[in-house]
Amino acid sequence: MGDDSLPDISIVIPSFNQASFLPATLDSVLSQNDVSSLQVIIVDGGSTDGTLEILRSINDPRVTWTSEPDNGQSHAINKGMRQADGRIVTWLNSDDLYCGGALRRVVDTFDANPKAKWLVGRVGMIDRDGNETRRAITRYKDRRLRRYGYRRLLRENFISQMGVFWRRSFWEAVGPLDESLMYTMDYDLWLRMGGQIDPMILDAVLSQFRLHGQSKSGAVNRAQFDEQYAVASRYFDGDSTSRVIHRLNVEKIVWSYRLLRLFGC
Repeated sequence: MGDDSLPDISIVIPSFNQASFLPATLDSVLSQNDVSSLQVIIVDGGSTDGTLEILRSINDPRVTWTSEPDNGQSHAINKGMRQADGRIVTWLNSDDLYCGGALRRVVDTFDANPKAKWLVGRVGMIDRDGNETRRAITRYKDRRLRRYGYRRLLRENFISQMGVFWRRSFWEAVGPLDESLMYTMDYDLWLRMGGQIDPMILDAVLSQFRLHGQSKSGAVNRAQFDEQYAVASRYFDGDSTSRVIHRLNVEKIVWSYRLLRLFGC
């Protein structure tokens, strides 16, 4: 992988008032002892819910943290990325989880594929209590991921952020996140990355996305998907067919989630 003095992987964890979930998130990262060197950077936005007490209790040399007001999630992630030294980097939201052995798998895959610049693995969905949920949505995204193509990604965002990793050198070429975006800063990054090179698809479940009412993605509101369409519009480049299909996919997703909520799913 290059310079052995650098961490194998750096994980940035943006956090704001997620004391209910942060300990489990941290445990899912720090328990990955099969990674020889790990850097964890927690960027908290000045939480007032007990998060600070959790941070002060951490006694692990792999972890650094700050807690101060910021300008939102993208700003927090960009701040953390500027501190990241790992050869591979990503961020993990403070309510999501990594599966056991995920980081070792990621490092090994990059080791075995020196030309790969970014990697996308599968992601499961869990509810507030950690129970698997929305299996049909997971299967749908898995099918789309196995058939990855840039034009397909332009028409629909089927990549779940917590399953994505990339080389720090690639981030330096295509980053940082667009801090003007509230919901889809990750999708904008995928389109920039995908415009350079296709990701390596790892057919393994690497992480779990926690779906709950207090999370931005958990709310599944129209503003989120209207912003997604606006982001995709930056990259259509005259592709009117993809523009129409993306708009239709927005309606499909919004109404599918509304029906799921209506039937208590």
